[in-house]
Amino acid sequence: MTSEVTYTGDLRTEAVHLRSGNRIITDAPVDNRGKGEAFSPTDLVATALAGCMLTIMGIRARDRGWAIEGARATVNKIMASNPRRIARVEIDIYLPSGKTWTDEQRHTLEEAARTCPVCRSLHPELEVAVQFHWD
Repeated sequence: MTSEVTYTGDLRTEAVHLRSGNRIITDAPVDNRGKGEAFSPTDLVATALAGCMLTIMGIRARDRGWAIEGARATVNKIMASNPRRIARVEIDIYLPSGKTWTDEQRHTLEEAARTCPVCRSLHPELEVAVQFHWD
């Protein structure tokens, strides 16, 4: 088992990662009758996508002896209605500055991001727009 999620009331949940005991609180967003005081479940989906991209990039980089520590991503999630769903996720990935990146490194890391397990698990109608910033 991976986690346990409990509905605590007032459109909030608490998830516990069973192996580590780490906790995540979710709140319904303000535009869907919630308080918006924590990540919404759909925020976590979009954020998980960016986290997975950076993780897989980190694995590829480590395997090749490249350092990408300090790489970061910003995430913008756009919702649609009828039915309510995530329509688009925009991710900007910023690689550490002060480095010279070869075409091979760029291609390898960009492919790693675009083929991460979360990205491959999302519905094909979900638009994922990724922009890489190399300096």
